[in-house]
Amino acid sequence: MASRITKAVIPAAGLGTRFLPATKAMPKEMLPVVDKPAIQYVVEEAVAAGLTDVLMITGRNKSALENHFDRVGELEATLERKGDTERLQKVNYSTDLADVHYVRQGDPKGLGHAVLRARMHVGNEPFAVLLGDDIIDARDILLSRMIEVQAERNANVVALLEVDPAVAQMYGIATVERTDDDDVVCITGLVEKPAPGTAPSNLAIIGRYVLRPEIFDVLEETPPGKGGEIQLTDALQALAADESIAGGVYGVVFRGRRYDTGDRLDYIKAIVQLAVDREDLGEGLRPWLRDFVSKME
Repeated sequence: MASRITKAVIPAAGLGTRFLPATKAMPKEMLPVVDKPAIQYVVEEAVAAGLTDVLMITGRNKSALENHFDRVGELEATLERKGDTERLQKVNYSTDLADVHYVRQGDPKGLGHAVLRARMHVGNEPFAVLLGDDIIDARDILLSRMIEVQAERNANVVALLEVDPAVAQMYGIATVERTDDDDVVCITGLVEKPAPGTAPSNLAIIGRYVLRPEIFDVLEETPPGKGGEIQLTDALQALAADESIAGGVYGVVFRGRRYDTGDRLDYIKAIVQLAVDREDLGEGLRPWLRDFVSKME
């Protein structure tokens, strides 16, 4: 019987070099997407799926992450004194959102190594991994569906997204077989960033995983792969090749809205897309966008 999942692991130790100089002194996870840092969207997604025990894997110069989910007495007192209850509620919301813990990765040895750092906190139970670069629209269901599939099959589950074959080399790509569920596939193989033209499919792994604790033993034995780093994809490939270890690997094919905040252009698109749909911003932004685009044309 699969255990009920309560813990989420969020790797957040990256340097964010693609956003320099903005990330010289600020973690990339704290870059604002409209009026919330990207990391808050990810924590909110975990909480919405019932995961309120959150472990962030951090590195140097990441203290802003801890500060964001902690109390800020002076700011709270100032807002309360002004009677600004709306902003005070927003400040307190992030503080009370989840039970957040932190552990440092130390050496930057890759995503697999970052996940391995969660072993002591997770213990011997299934858990979710959410990458901070990927924001899943709150109106679309993904993580809770993955948790459901993990419980049904007592296996490891990854999120898959259909991508243009021309950009497949930027992702981990899955070889799959169909199952009785339209949105679920059995993964028989995984390759990290295949050479152009060699991808086995157009189903790419995106930053959501629900894993059994056996992944830690596999990661301990996984040698450095692409880029000299310990790749989580390589460990999942080992589990896919031998279902007796941890029930194999399944994929939930996601067809909703996903925003990649790890790329500068996609980050800008994410802000526009989310702002357009906001009740407080969309009404003023949409006509401005139409006018702006018409002048460009």
